[in-house]
Amino acid sequence: MQNGAPTMSTTVRRIVTIVLGAALALVILALGVTQLAPFGAAASGERLSRMQRSDRHISGKFKNFEETHKLVPGKFTEMLTHQFFGDEQRVPALPVPVVKRRAADYELKPTNGIRATWLGHASVLIEIAGRRVLTDPIFSDRCSPFSFVGPERFAALPFAAGDVPQIDAVVISHDHYDHLDMATIQALSARGTRFFVPLGIGAHLERWGVPKERVVDLDWYESFDLQGLVLTATPARHYSGRGLLDSDQTLWASWVIAGPSERVFFSGDSGYSTEFKKIGERFGPFQLTLVKIGASDPTWQEIHMSAEEAVKTHQDVRGQLLLPIHWGTFNLAYHAWNEPPDRALVAAQAANIAITVPKPGEWVDPAGPPQLTTWWR
Repeated sequence: MQNGAPTMSTTVRRIVTIVLGAALALVILALGVTQLAPFGAAASGERLSRMQRSDRHISGKFKNFEETHKLVPGKFTEMLTHQFFGDEQRVPALPVPVVKRRAADYELKPTNGIRATWLGHASVLIEIAGRRVLTDPIFSDRCSPFSFVGPERFAALPFAAGDVPQIDAVVISHDHYDHLDMATIQALSARGTRFFVPLGIGAHLERWGVPKERVVDLDWYESFDLQGLVLTATPARHYSGRGLLDSDQTLWASWVIAGPSERVFFSGDSGYSTEFKKIGERFGPFQLTLVKIGASDPTWQEIHMSAEEAVKTHQDVRGQLLLPIHWGTFNLAYHAWNEPPDRALVAAQAANIAITVPKPGEWVDPAGPPQLTTWWR
């Protein structure tokens, strides 16, 4: 060293120290942010004890029946290349057609026991056995813990703000942001709605102000009888988590929604699973199935089924009419925004199964579904 100038090794150490310090600061900031309300809460007390008694709670985390990779091995480079260099039309070039609804519309009861209204993504308003059930509602403009950043919806909801009809039950498939939205939960809770969730998710809801007595946590194959409407949490092949350190701490599920003579299957978010055939044998047939087709990619194949696998799932659960969901609302994958229904339609026709692809807000009666049009094209 000459004239007090630092040596090369000293300079390197300083750079490393600065980089590590900055990284540590970012981690601390991120951990602090995840303490905010939208990230939910960890289960404790009897709720945690019940989770730990589940046979799917293994070594501190929930597990799928099948070995499942969140990212298919060997596909990471392909995923990055596709993400940054794919040229698909991932958002609509033209406005998505929406059928507008008012709460007063639902004073007209369904004529055949079941009526469904796809609201976008995985949100479906199901009228069954004189009850109204809402799946994975998200009324916010973005699926994100923050209102200013994150995937933004392509089209407005069929309902104006505050004009959603009274809901008897909300069923949640898992706690990802495109399926569990704090603002929506709070708005529905203020109207006295009851919530049915997989194990552990009730802790999020209670942190958001939902009264404990209006939250029912269920394990796979557990049911709740809501005055003749039986809601059963059934297996799905997915994962959970809202923050940095809570991966797979809550359960995920598909759902069986059954009246005295009517049955609807809701897949939630899932990769293809051999459990679907068991669900069909135990609970089917279903007049209507709501099965995800979008946000799929070969790199996520084990946790996000393809449109073709959605058709197979419909067959496995012994469905009569397939209503594809989980597409056409948010930019969450590397395919064209309207590719999933095209693929689902081809697969359904090849398998000779009935399929309906309604516009958001359009009514679907399984006994007389609307005429199939390729409006997404």
